[in-house]
Amino acid sequence: MRPEKTAIVREIKEELADATFAFLADFTRMDTAKTAALRRKLRETGARYQVVPNRLFRVALKELDYAGLEPGLVGPTAIVFGAGDAAATAKALREFAKTNNKIPVVKLGRMEGAILQPADVEALAAMPPKPVLQGLLVGTLAAPMTNLVGVMNQKLASLVYVLKAAADKKPAA
Repeated sequence: MRPEKTAIVREIKEELADATFAFLADFTRMDTAKTAALRRKLRETGARYQVVPNRLFRVALKELDYAGLEPGLVGPTAIVFGAGDAAATAKALREFAKTNNKIPVVKLGRMEGAILQPADVEALAAMPPKPVLQGLLVGTLAAPMTNLVGVMNQKLASLVYVLKAAADKKPAA
């Protein structure tokens, strides 16, 4: 392989090594203005958009041992990758595609070792943002403790009411 192509493969490998997710997309019919707009939108989520040659991307995948993405390397391919919130990136891709005649089209994805089909990426985009999910988790974990505190307070209050009633029945001495 020529040195410039080796450098491209090395760059792809370095970018993917730091990424926690990667989505392959078909960018057919995207012009320069739309591509620039998509890059800006994805930058807000901490992701990058890069058009990659399929043959060189295959080499990088093989060297990184990323099996399963090869079927997505048909036709024009761009990769959207990052180490931030994958759901926010998937949502940004979905919103951009809605306003731009369903382009780009997600072909496949990979997140933390798992291969994602286009429907999985769509489901990821439909999820609430990460802070909301974290809040739901904390609320779920805290609910039993909150209920226990409420029950204990009620039992203590019942004891106080019984003692108060007993004190009121006793004649003042």
